[in-house]
Amino acid sequence: MVDLTPNSSFSLTIRLEVPNRVGMLASVTSSIASNGGNIGQIDLIEQTRAISTRDITVDAASTEHAEMIVQAVKNLPEINVVNVYDRTFNLHRGGKISITSRIHLKSVSDLAMAYTPGVGRVCKAIAQNPEDVYNFTIKGNTVAIVTDGSAVLGLGNLGPEAALPVMEGKAMLFKEFAGIDAFPICLATQDTDEIVNTVKNLAPVFGGVNLEDIAAPRCFEIEERLRRELDIPVFHDDQHGTAIVTLAALFNALKVVHKPMDKIRIVINGAGAAGVAIARLLKKAGAETILMCDSKGILSTTRTDLTEEKQEFAVKAQGSLAGAIQGADVFIGVSAPGVLTPEMVRSMAKDPIVFAMANPIPEIQPELVTQDVAVMATGRSDYPNQINNVLAFPGVFRGALDCRAETITTSMYLEAASAIASLVKPSELNKEHIIPSVFDERVSTAVAAAVQRAAREDGIARS
Repeated sequence: MVDLTPNSSFSLTIRLEVPNRVGMLASVTSSIASNGGNIGQIDLIEQTRAISTRDITVDAASTEHAEMIVQAVKNLPEINVVNVYDRTFNLHRGGKISITSRIHLKSVSDLAMAYTPGVGRVCKAIAQNPEDVYNFTIKGNTVAIVTDGSAVLGLGNLGPEAALPVMEGKAMLFKEFAGIDAFPICLATQDTDEIVNTVKNLAPVFGGVNLEDIAAPRCFEIEERLRRELDIPVFHDDQHGTAIVTLAALFNALKVVHKPMDKIRIVINGAGAAGVAIARLLKKAGAETILMCDSKGILSTTRTDLTEEKQEFAVKAQGSLAGAIQGADVFIGVSAPGVLTPEMVRSMAKDPIVFAMANPIPEIQPELVTQDVAVMATGRSDYPNQINNVLAFPGVFRGALDCRAETITTSMYLEAASAIASLVKPSELNKEHIIPSVFDERVSTAVAAAVQRAAREDGIARS
């Protein structure tokens, strides 16, 4: 497998003391570069006639790679490594989010209005008209990010404490990209009934619920029950956020290769929450031929080990991923590293589209099939065409909250995907630009507007 590109996920700051002589710093940078490190900023911290103390920022490709780079620097004669800082861990130190007040208390009268006795008047007003909770509290702009820690990123069942850094990060994205206040709710249970009941009991505080990193197949039941029993939007981002952005990317990829949605053959590898949601949304968008595979091969009607969700996509065909992908126009991977080979890609139809979205290591390294694919996308930020859920969920919730939607519908997903795709102008569309950047400020606004429009057409908007 091709070595991964160094990236800021494995970023270090190396503080070192270097003899203040010509060529000594160059020996350090040369050593880092020869070991595959990507050098960033170099800061001079202190300097005497004899010694310079410097901080060098270095991106590596993995923890092991970072350790190798540091050891190489330590092995240099006359170079003293004072300290090594892991920039990712430092960024998380103390947590990534905090709660701040919107109103500053500067006087006794401020206190009397914000808290007792004045707050009692507002409490009574809400008791008389419960809808006023949206006007006089944080509810209308607040989302609960709920997890049980059973499927944290691609790392597995790590539990609620280990899931918290991800949920904090999600809260940051809600705030940064849509101005929504979101808070992590990491539950110390993986019992479906307990999760459903807990979220229902917490719901009075929140205007929406974002389910996150809950393992399949429980995630399907939890979402379905909460949608049925709550009157606020419930959205499982691992399913629907992934599906929305995948569909948006596919809309534009098909324009590049001039193929219609209803004529293509699609293979999806990975039949968990994301894979099932992608398949369902692609069908709603007009895809007619979808083969889905899991670790045991094609979801075949002859198999007796399929969950209810997998049975929905079972076909008569049998065999492995290698067999399924022959003649396919599109491969969508939400599975595991390295499961797709160059030979499999070369067996696909003319102008194949490959979305290898396993993270951090994709189903196939893009470098291996540069000449064999018409369009390539991954889930990584260091390759073109990053398929990232942040393009969807902030705008989806912004739109749903702003129109007080009772739920979130398939029409809202489809409109969100179309809105994202539309932001890439025909003049800009090419094999390396099928999806807007996650930092494109138009995205959240466009998605929110599309979601509101769909909610009104579906008759579920309350304002």
